[in-house]
Amino acid sequence: MITSLLTFSNQIKSQAVPEYKRFLYSEIDFNERLIGIIGARGAGKTTLLLQYLKEQTNAKETLYLIGDHPLVASEGLFAIADAFQKVGGRVLIIDEIHKVKDFEIALKLIYDSFFELQVIFTGSSAVALDHAKADLSRRAVIHTLPVLSFREYLELETGISFKNYTLNDILEDHTQIAIGILSKVKPLAYFDSYLKEGAYPFYKDGKGSYMQKLLAATMQVLSTDLPSIYAIEHDKINSLKKMLIMLCRSEPFDINISKLCGAVELNQKTLYKYLGILQSAGLIRILGAKSSGISIISKPEKLYLDNTNLFNIFCDTPKDGTIRETFFASALSYTHSLNYPKDGGDFIVDDTYTFEVGGRGKTKKQIKDLDNSFIVSADMEIGATNKIPLWLFGFIY
Repeated sequence: MITSLLTFSNQIKSQAVPEYKRFLYSEIDFNERLIGIIGARGAGKTTLLLQYLKEQTNAKETLYLIGDHPLVASEGLFAIADAFQKVGGRVLIIDEIHKVKDFEIALKLIYDSFFELQVIFTGSSAVALDHAKADLSRRAVIHTLPVLSFREYLELETGISFKNYTLNDILEDHTQIAIGILSKVKPLAYFDSYLKEGAYPFYKDGKGSYMQKLLAATMQVLSTDLPSIYAIEHDKINSLKKMLIMLCRSEPFDINISKLCGAVELNQKTLYKYLGILQSAGLIRILGAKSSGISIISKPEKLYLDNTNLFNIFCDTPKDGTIRETFFASALSYTHSLNYPKDGGDFIVDDTYTFEVGGRGKTKKQIKDLDNSFIVSADMEIGATNKIPLWLFGFIY
């Protein structure tokens, strides 16, 4: 068994791996014994693991597994980990662990039994670790890998390194920050391409096939990943697809819940549950819901696709305003909380800052009486005072 798995692992490790490392790579403490990386399909989780394996000097001490390998199903993770550590194994990588039944229990047993074995696993962003099965909260360090930021996209396209900035940095000094970036690159020359086909690292494999690959990855999430994690009947997969198409065609604030229920043939309670599932899978973003995950019981204020690239596979002519808001929400949601402000504006961030997102001519009319309020303007290279270029928020991570 272990010989076959090591042979498979060595074949995987012999493949070429991109040199560019996502921002998360430098943030992970690889001294931890149990590390999890979750994120949307195509975000680069597998590449990150293989980059780590490439840095291990002794290939015999590392083993790469995929969750749906036949030997994983027949032998079990614990038995494989046991056999591997007996032949000197020290680093066990498990890709797509959500495809392993009761993986939480196996991880707990491995962690508690083999103190010299490091385990790193990846999983769908839809995976919710079931602490009722095994208390992984005090054992595993979990990281989330979002889609490519605009900053990372610029680095890939230009070969130039750019630092990231906190939201406070941008709010306090956005003019000087923009001037510094503009001394190296013209961001708006790349921004439209990023919005259409730059959110997932596999765009580097060829832009001609990017949309086809993105569609295939998204359909795999809907047809394979989600049914394997949640109890979703096969005939309801079409309902999820219809929801994504309707969200793509509508403006965020024009979503009619009753109309949506009728179109996808679901009652309101089930609809909210499925919206939560789509959000957990990294396909949509819910603004203004009172709770997270799949337990949404109140009316969402706004609904967005998770990132701007998804518009190109679910509808032909997305509205410019929706694209702008989607980019802003995607850029900030990784490190900040977003809600819909009742008193004006498009977003309230961390319950403190209000943002109105619009085109170059957008004014502060709708938020003029609000403290800590800002205009986020597209098609603008450099802003002034409380008017900030939209592209600059792509430098937050």
